[in-house]
Amino acid sequence: MDTVEVFNALPAARLDEQLLACCAAPAWGAAIVAKRPYRERLEIVQAADAAARALSWDEVRVALSAHPRIGERASGDSAEASWSRQEQSTAARSADDATKAALVDVNRAYESRFGQVFLIFASGRTQEEILAEARRRLANDEDTERTVVADELRKIALLRLERVLDALG
Repeated sequence: MDTVEVFNALPAARLDEQLLACCAAPAWGAAIVAKRPYRERLEIVQAADAAARALSWDEVRVALSAHPRIGERASGDSAEASWSRQEQSTAARSADDATKAALVDVNRAYESRFGQVFLIFASGRTQEEILAEARRRLANDEDTERTVVADELRKIALLRLERVLDALG
């Protein structure tokens, strides 16, 4: 059985669980599950992309609650925690103490300004790059930042979905 056949055949509850690990907004996973069966992998990814773009701000905020602060190691043995550690691994290896301290400070400033964790697609980025982006985004107005956050969440969800699909194949 190929990846798409396995994806289509998964019981909804098991697939929901895997999709929630990709993006903790239940509406995202529900939209993907509702479109089964899929004919090819690309259709799954396109449905996931469309579902992420359709999330309301309230749904995005639900998903944000599952993300640790950037620079903090996610705890636990869930797929989501493991993926978070993996996604931040380049940044974790690249930081000196001054950069780590600056990242703590910018996280605080960001949370104070926007009322949520700073979310960034961290895969392959150094902490210096993440710090520079966080500082830049502090200048965004709330609507602009919401758009950026929703897109960062979409990119993270799609990367994680690819991991789920790879594991099924």
